[in-house]
Amino acid sequence: MTSTPDRIIKQRDIIDRTALADKVESIVAEVGSQRCRPQILELLQGALADGRAEIKRRLGENPSQGYRASAEQAFLVDQIVRLIYDYVTVHAYPAANRSASERIAILAVGGYGRGEMAPHSDVDIGFVTPYKRSSWTEQVVEAILYLLWDLGLKVGQSSRSLDETVKMAQEDLTIRTALLESRFVWGDRAVYEEAALRFWNEVVANTAPDFVRLKMAERDERHKRMGDSRYVVEPNIKDGKGGLRDLHTLYWIGKYIHKVSTASDLVHVGLLSVEEYNRFRKAENFLWSVRCHMHNITGRAEERLTFDLQREVAEQMQFADRPGRSAVERFMHYYFLNAKTVGDVTGLFLAHLDEAMAQKGRRFIPSFNRKPRKLNGFQLDRGRLALPNDQFFVEDPVRLLEIFHLADLHELEIHPSAMRTAQRDARLVDKAVQKDPRANALFLDILTSRRDPETVLRWMNESTIFGRFIPDFRRVVAQMQFDMYHHYTVDEHSIRAIGLLANIESGKLKQDHPLSAAIMRNIVSRRVLYVATLLHDIAKGRGGDHSVLGAQVAETLCPRLGLSAAETETVAWLVRHHLLMSATSFKRDLADFKTILDFAQAVQSPERLKLLLVLTVVDIRAVGPGVWNS
Repeated sequence: MTSTPDRIIKQRDIIDRTALADKVESIVAEVGSQRCRPQILELLQGALADGRAEIKRRLGENPSQGYRASAEQAFLVDQIVRLIYDYVTVHAYPAANRSASERIAILAVGGYGRGEMAPHSDVDIGFVTPYKRSSWTEQVVEAILYLLWDLGLKVGQSSRSLDETVKMAQEDLTIRTALLESRFVWGDRAVYEEAALRFWNEVVANTAPDFVRLKMAERDERHKRMGDSRYVVEPNIKDGKGGLRDLHTLYWIGKYIHKVSTASDLVHVGLLSVEEYNRFRKAENFLWSVRCHMHNITGRAEERLTFDLQREVAEQMQFADRPGRSAVERFMHYYFLNAKTVGDVTGLFLAHLDEAMAQKGRRFIPSFNRKPRKLNGFQLDRGRLALPNDQFFVEDPVRLLEIFHLADLHELEIHPSAMRTAQRDARLVDKAVQKDPRANALFLDILTSRRDPETVLRWMNESTIFGRFIPDFRRVVAQMQFDMYHHYTVDEHSIRAIGLLANIESGKLKQDHPLSAAIMRNIVSRRVLYVATLLHDIAKGRGGDHSVLGAQVAETLCPRLGLSAAETETVAWLVRHHLLMSATSFKRDLADFKTILDFAQAVQSPERLKLLLVLTVVDIRAVGPGVWNS
C-alpha cells in the first residue's frame, strides 16, 4: 500500500485545513451541531472551489507541471475528506465510548491512492472497519458520502470489514489493483495498518506470476478496445496505447513483486535504469499536463484528446506556430513522441522483469525453441535475437539493418537490450550506410517479406533505424493527418498499409478482397507495389501536393534501393496518381463515358491498373478501423 507523496509546495495557499477546522468549530458553537450542516457544506464548497482555482492558476503559470498539479489535486481532496470525517464523527454522530467495532479507516484507492488526480477525476475511497459494520459506522459512512456528493464530487466508494476486504481482493483483480495503491487518509490508523498487513500476507503472497500475467492480458485487451495503436489521431490519454494507464501498469507490477512505494523505487529493484526512469517520469509529466488541461477546458473528466481539444491544449501549453507546421501539429507530434517513449520504457521494463524471473527459473514472457543455424555473429538469448557484445553495431553499422532482417527471416523477437543498443547506435546510420548496397538489399527484403513485414517495420520505426535509413520517412514519423478521415499518423498509416498488402498477398484477406488477392498472383513486379505503398504519403506535411512531391522522392530513392529504371518509373507514377482511382470513384460520374476515357488515358496499361487498384484498397483500408465498407 502507498505512502503520501511529498511534492506539494505552499500547501496553505491551496487549502488551510487548520483554519477551516476552526471555522467549523465556530459554526457548530454558533448554530448547534444539529443545524450547522448547510453552513459547513457552504464552507467546504468555498474551500474546494478556491483550492481548484489555485491549482488551475499554478498550472496556467507552469503549463507543463501536470504531475505536480495531479498531486496538488489529491492533496486538496485529502484535506476536504479529513475535515468532513472530523465534523461527522465529532459533531454529527459523536460516540462517547466506542466499541472495538466502531472504528473506521478511510483509504484512498486507485489513482487517488497513488496521490495523482486530474481536476475532475473520481474520488475513489474505501471505508474499512475491523468487523461487520455497526449502526454507528453505517451512519458515519453515509453522512460522509452525502457531504462528498453534495460538494459535486464523483465518488467511487466501498465499505467493507477487514475479512471482506481480503476476500474481495483475492477474488477480483480490479479490487486487488485498487487496494495495491491504497493510502491512509484519515480515521483509525491501526485498522489501516492491519488491512495493509493482511493484504500483503494473504492476498499478494505467492501470486506475483498470476498478477503479472493477468495485468498484461488486461493491458492487451484495453489496447485492442482503444484501436491497438499509439498513433491514433484522437488518442485516449488515460487508457489508450502509450497513455497513462500503461505507465501505471508498470508501477503496479513493480509494486506487487517488490513492494515499491514510489515509481522511483523501480530503479532500486532493477526494473528500470536511471535513464529509463527519467524517461518514464518525463512522459508521465507530459501526459498528466495534457490530461489536467483537458479536464480544465471541458469542466469534466474528458480523457479523449479530440481534434477540438488538441488546438486548445496546444494553446494552453504554449506551443507556437513554426514555418510549415502549426502549433497543434507540433503539439501532437510531441504527444506521439511521448507515447512512443511509454512503449519503449514498457519493453525495457518487461525485459528487466523477464531477466529477473528467469534467474529464479520462472518466465513471464514466452520463449522460443527455434534455433536457426546461421545468425552472422548475432546470438540467441532464450529464443530472442541478442548481441554478442556492446560494440557489435559500432564494428559494422549495416548490422543495424541486419538484425531486423534476421528477425524477419527466422521469425524471431529481438531482445529488448539489443533494441535499446540499436536505439543508442541509430546515429551510426549515416550517408555511407544509406548508400551501402548490402544495407539497401536488406531493407528491400524486409519491406517485401512474405512473412510479417508490418511487425518488423514497426520495430524498425520504434528503434528510429527506419527514419535514419530513409530520411524522408523520418519527416513523417508522428506526423498528424489533421482531418476527420485518417485515424493514424502518417508513419503508422503507411506501415499498416504494408501489413494489409502482405495479408492480401498471403490470402489472409481473400474473403474481403478477392479481386486484389487474385491480382497479387499476376503482377509483374511485386516489389514495385510494396515500395509504392511505403512511399505514397512520404511527402505529407511539406506544404505542396504530396503526390507530386512523393513521386520526386521515389525517383531518387528507388535506384538507391536497387530498383530498375522501369520499376522506378512505375513506383513514381503510382505515388503521383495514388489518389486517382479513389477520386474518380468518389467524385466523378461513372456512367459518363468521358470519366472512363480520362481515367484510361491516365492509367494507360493493364499492369498499372492492377497495381493502382491494390494500392487504392490498402490505402483506404489503412486509414482506420471500420473505414472499409461496401
